[in-house]
Amino acid sequence: MAGHKTNLTHLGRDGQADMVDVGGKDETVRTARAEGSVTMRPETLTMIMAGNAKKGDVIGTARIAGIMAAKRTHELIPLCHPLLLTKVVVDIVEDPALPGLRVSALARVTGKTGVEMEALTAASVACLTIYDMAKAVDREMVITGIRLVEKTGGASGDYRAAG
Repeated sequence: MAGHKTNLTHLGRDGQADMVDVGGKDETVRTARAEGSVTMRPETLTMIMAGNAKKGDVIGTARIAGIMAAKRTHELIPLCHPLLLTKVVVDIVEDPALPGLRVSALARVTGKTGVEMEALTAASVACLTIYDMAKAVDREMVITGIRLVEKTGGASGDYRAAG
């Protein structure tokens, strides 16, 4: 991969996992956006969009779960730094072509390290929550496409996924 770093920042010289020291880095505004989707039967999507799920408001609950997950990423991913997030947004939209729901998560911080993992965690947990709340009627749902879409800020510069 031309133009990409080949050294892993979370490994010490002895090969042991190590938390990166960000103490010398400048604080900058950093953002990241991630996405994912949950594919389901058309009747499951209709049920969710009509607000008829037995567990309640699937989309509202999944949005809140994603936001909460972003704030707790450092408790889930061992080498992530705790961050004072300034913004987390989780959007969930219907996509009849899947059929299913598309999830987009944005995380922002003014800090010394990026927020990619927070955005990815928010998108992942929102998708998991959708699955959890609708699994009683559709166990064949599939969570797919969890990925980083873009990130800005920091020494490594900006990134935007192709396609």
